[in-house]
Amino acid sequence: MDFESKYDIAATANFIHIHNFTRVALQFPDHLLKDSTKVVAALRKRLQSLTQPSVTGNWNETNIGLFVMADTTYGSCCVDEVGASHINADVVIHYGHTCFSPTTTLPAYFVYGKASISTADCAESISKYAMTNSKPVLVLYGLEYAHSIQQIRQSLQESSILKVHFADVPSSFMLPSKDITKINGVLEPASDCSNTSTINGDSGTTYSMGGLIWKLPDGQSIDDYLLFWIGIDNSAFANIVLTFNVCEIVRYDATENQVMTDLSQQRRILKRRYYLVERSKDANIVGILVGTLAVAGYLHIINQMMELITGAGKRAYTLVMGRPNPAKLANFPECDVFVYVSCAQTALLDSKEYLAPVITPFEATIAFSRGSQWTGAYVMEFGNLINLPHVEVQNQEKEARFSFFQGGYVEDLDNQEHVEEEREREALALVNSTEKALQLRDNCNSLVHSGARSGAEFLAKRSYQGLNMPNENTSPEAFVIGRRGRASVYEDEKNKRELP
Repeated sequence: MDFESKYDIAATANFIHIHNFTRVALQFPDHLLKDSTKVVAALRKRLQSLTQPSVTGNWNETNIGLFVMADTTYGSCCVDEVGASHINADVVIHYGHTCFSPTTTLPAYFVYGKASISTADCAESISKYAMTNSKPVLVLYGLEYAHSIQQIRQSLQESSILKVHFADVPSSFMLPSKDITKINGVLEPASDCSNTSTINGDSGTTYSMGGLIWKLPDGQSIDDYLLFWIGIDNSAFANIVLTFNVCEIVRYDATENQVMTDLSQQRRILKRRYYLVERSKDANIVGILVGTLAVAGYLHIINQMMELITGAGKRAYTLVMGRPNPAKLANFPECDVFVYVSCAQTALLDSKEYLAPVITPFEATIAFSRGSQWTGAYVMEFGNLINLPHVEVQNQEKEARFSFFQGGYVEDLDNQEHVEEEREREALALVNSTEKALQLRDNCNSLVHSGARSGAEFLAKRSYQGLNMPNENTSPEAFVIGRRGRASVYEDEKNKRELP
């Protein structure tokens, strides 16, 4: 496949030219950054052919600024609106894998790329499962294989395979959420790469996930379908497995040209997430990690999580640190659990290396809502949680809750009338800092807390509280000249050696 076809140079340049964008941000993931200079050169050449020459005979393509963005603050699958705002960009051209999360302020154009695939072998595999399985087949795929779906669809139609349904790819152009009515920001499917009749039907249930959109007729459930995934085992596929965990799912590996039916490793993730939910119920201090500054609705879900956590009688702190890692989160040992607010494809963090669990907003809703039970359904997009009814904590009965980890009944709801008393206790904890406590670790490499209810109380019980300025003498000290020279022989040491 040639270079210009892989990066859709002609379509991208035509998009920039039609909308008269003058400052264009080109966002590349790390593995595609090596091609960024070639993409810029190809775009400039194509824009030159589309732009009319001026009176002096010079081309006006120099008025169009192309800026390459790399090393995004958060996940590379999301549109980096923060980085684009530094150059006052009009639009962001996103290259590579994307989660298709809705933007907030800037429009975006997506270039998915075109991965190689054997369409004949893939169509034969789909046909095999469609004829041997009693369920209808729903074909989902990674966006990098969207260019070959039409050819696979035609091959199955020639074989008279009627029980196969395909998800469609929405338009590559996304408007910011303030310009559309839906929170997901997905436009209608593009006519050149989808079968719009499957979406624009009379009635039915519409699904949208990871840049794909499909519609099921009335009376049919997604559980009645066999899901056939075309692509690699990545975060997009993990979202499909967790969200539709009841469905039978198979995966076609286009690089190996074989079908994978063993999904035990992916199914085990759901058990791990349930364990983290149960462990989070015993938390006293919760840290809210901001994992995105661009996905529409992130401020709303942060405030919603804050209300949920404080309503459950726990302390919440909001932390902004870019991409989280074990070293960063280790600086906040007072937090018993972290709630990670990010896009759906970066929300699942393998927290085995972390000192505290890292859960999603959906898992936090289950953990901190009294009386809620996990039915097995799983929600990845936090936008789907915004319209959920809020839990009225004051109307709940104050009764003990059984903790699987403490092995008994515990009470973790604070009386609302004791709020002022709790604040006074925090202030007193800062003053009475003479009490020392060591950091203990259990066999699971997690911190053993001493029941602190706030960050101030936890700080007062730490054995090391940082560098403290002496309070005896507040007057400024006279400056002292330090040593000069190299570390091997300072000037004062050299003078001493020269003395007899």
